[in-house]
Amino acid sequence: MGEVYRATDTTLGRTVAIKLLAERHSRDPDVRARFTREALAAARLSGEPYVITVFDVGEHDGRPFIVMEYLDGGTVHDELRKGRVDAPQALDWLDQAAAALDAAHRQGVVHRDVKPANLLLDKDGVVRVSDFGIASATGMDTLTLPGTVLGTAGYLSPEQARGELATPASDRYALGVVAFELLTGRRPFAADTPVTEAFGHLNAEVPSAERIAPDLPPGTDAVFSSALAKDPPTRPASAKELVHELRSAFDDAVPATVVLAEPPQIRIHRHSRWSRRNLAYAGAALGLVLAGLAGAALLGVAGGGGGGGAAERTVTHVRTVVTTTGGVSTTPASTGEGAELNREGFARMQVGDYQGALPLLTRAVHDLNGSRTLDEAYADYNLAYTRFALGRCDGVLALLARSQAIQGKRGAIDDLRRRAESACVGGTPGHGKGKAKGHGNEGDNG
Repeated sequence: MGEVYRATDTTLGRTVAIKLLAERHSRDPDVRARFTREALAAARLSGEPYVITVFDVGEHDGRPFIVMEYLDGGTVHDELRKGRVDAPQALDWLDQAAAALDAAHRQGVVHRDVKPANLLLDKDGVVRVSDFGIASATGMDTLTLPGTVLGTAGYLSPEQARGELATPASDRYALGVVAFELLTGRRPFAADTPVTEAFGHLNAEVPSAERIAPDLPPGTDAVFSSALAKDPPTRPASAKELVHELRSAFDDAVPATVVLAEPPQIRIHRHSRWSRRNLAYAGAALGLVLAGLAGAALLGVAGGGGGGGAAERTVTHVRTVVTTTGGVSTTPASTGEGAELNREGFARMQVGDYQGALPLLTRAVHDLNGSRTLDEAYADYNLAYTRFALGRCDGVLALLARSQAIQGKRGAIDDLRRRAESACVGGTPGHGKGKAKGHGNEGDNG
């Protein structure tokens, strides 16, 4: 749409960039209006940190122009051409872009085309967000018609792909795509054609960044599940919050420890009677049974009478869930390191040691990710509860959403979600007190 020239401001002796509307577009009223919108949007934000500074706007021989600061560091897109970006650098750039976008949103400006090519770099490698050419701003005439798709396919939010109104949540979605690309080296829905890629934004599940780049810390996938959520209200409340959640995932990372263990086996005596003592033991093993669902797990039940030979059998760890409607479903539980880490973390939660539980549960979530077992669901919930109890909001809602996606609607999940949504809007939640309402591998929640 425009041509960019490097020039010298002879009055102030500084180098500037001049963006001039291409001559072939100068007679097109829609294009001229779009170019003018960029100038107005950029001028409105000029002076905000990490936003390109506009010095002047005008017209020469019927062609509108914008005079802005000249940056000689290239773009984030140029850096991505070299390959995946180191996490510290990526997080710094994301922080800077987030600050610019949040500032724009506070002034009623939605960028609508956030992508690496529009993140310019100065000589020190600091980001400036540029190209507000299709920005939507309060108080400006809109160029958007219903059903019009504006943006770049690789970074297009689902609502933009449907031709719907873009909101600040749309910019945050695009920033989430940029973050995914910086940390993994590829876009989440990269495809052979723009149409196919846009279709991915609309319909495909968010791929696992942790599988694409195994060195990413546990919790990264939970952040991207939230940032790239199809439903705008479920995304982070600000661009800053999105980046904060990513940084927290890296801060929480602890080196993995290899544990060699045989899968647990359970000896069940079909015809034995359980003593009151055995029932008490099994009840303690359940951990926590919440309203709306009765749960039972047969774990190492001892003695309790005779039996043997054909009457005795050995089975793999199995959890049986009896619903309030009488239906029964048997779900295999994980028996590896992740399940054990969740048990250990849950034990720490039970005595109020959330700091001790945090690294255990973080590793459990990473180990169990993608298993679709109840252990994964419980680990997600336990980590969400622990973070909230420690006064943190990052990743809590995303972890709860993953837990519910596996085990269905539960009262405990709904309760913690309501508390988190209430507490995290205006700041950070208070510290948890008393006994945790988490889930060990033996418990079920309702």
